[in-house]
Amino acid sequence: MARRLWQPTKAGRREITGSRLDRPRSKINAIIATDGVRKPNHVSIAAIDASSPAADRRPVVSRNSLKFGPSDGFQQALRQRVERYFAITGRKQRDCPQMYAKTGVILAWCAASYVLLLCFAATWWIALPLAVSLGLAMAAVGFNVQHDGNHNAYSNHRWINKLTAMTLDLLGGSSYVWARKHNAIHHSYTNVTGHDDDINVGIFGRLSPHQPRWKFHRLQHFYMWVLYGFLPVKWQLYDDFRDVVSGRIGGHRFPRPKGWDLATFAGGKIIFVSLAFVLPMLLHPILAVLLLFALTSFVQGVSLSVVFQLAHCVEEAEFPMPQPPTDRIESAWAVHQVHTTVDFARRNPLLAWLVGGLNYQIEHHLFPQICHVHYAALARLVESTCKKFGLRYTAHDTFRAGLASHFRWLRRMGMPTAA
Repeated sequence: MARRLWQPTKAGRREITGSRLDRPRSKINAIIATDGVRKPNHVSIAAIDASSPAADRRPVVSRNSLKFGPSDGFQQALRQRVERYFAITGRKQRDCPQMYAKTGVILAWCAASYVLLLCFAATWWIALPLAVSLGLAMAAVGFNVQHDGNHNAYSNHRWINKLTAMTLDLLGGSSYVWARKHNAIHHSYTNVTGHDDDINVGIFGRLSPHQPRWKFHRLQHFYMWVLYGFLPVKWQLYDDFRDVVSGRIGGHRFPRPKGWDLATFAGGKIIFVSLAFVLPMLLHPILAVLLLFALTSFVQGVSLSVVFQLAHCVEEAEFPMPQPPTDRIESAWAVHQVHTTVDFARRNPLLAWLVGGLNYQIEHHLFPQICHVHYAALARLVESTCKKFGLRYTAHDTFRAGLASHFRWLRRMGMPTAA
């Protein structure tokens, strides 16, 4: 039996199955044009904010109880529009068939690159492209599989989300630490200096106008691109251990892993070291293994870092600070996410596929528990709602434009007069 589709109206609903509205673009246009209709009560939208509990927010204690301004209706209106989108289209927020298929392709790509590099790379001109391929595949696993899993956006089943999140442990990271550092801290306090640890690179760079400046920062728009390549090694071999031992991520305390979480943390590190170093060194010279590991890790690091930086550390993104003595951000949480986040290359489907829809960062920050395969459709709803409420919605047309903006931001933050 064919699925019947309905559109909510003020009088109730009307069937649109088979009509011109029964097409993705027409459905979105209809939603934009029907503001004010009642919200369907059978669809639950998972949008996280800084004041409400959600399934992907683990316990984290901040050194300050940072709060946001009162809601202005924007988040409620946006939720209603997105609810209508899923009600009209009949699509599932999670457990999407295309996501399962995509996972299979990416994991096969990663496994094939590793096996070919390990067993069949007899010469440097074969090994180098395979190392690059492996680095990109590992980044794709992080962007797509573990990211949706850790946000509980992959499936309605907790065990599937946990399993997909654990792909990060196989890559040498820690799904336990990442969930607290990224989900609970970065998503709550985006671009707030002293709270968002993702914009803190220590003395090496200045990403926020509220961070201290050193003389060598005047060259950061050149050297930071190189440092981005060292991000995975820093996570894998230092940051995760430091955070677990200290029980702190920046200025935030979090519970150390215990039981199964601790076993996953330790087991993931052991498996990663075995796959990255022990097994290859049994088959190849130590120096060759270290050099190819460095290349693979560098490609992965640059890929991961640049995608994040293009979303938050560009000229158009804001870096608000809490107002003393209330320690409150002036805008509401959802408005804060729009002001501190920037989309890029929205018309590039190949890039969107590779980076797990993270070129739609505004949509991701507003709806982190919806699978990323929906972000392209939701972007039009988010942008039109921002326009209705007079909010600036920023999107760079191309990946190159985002890179240029990040370059200029790094240069500006390194200048003595930067503010």
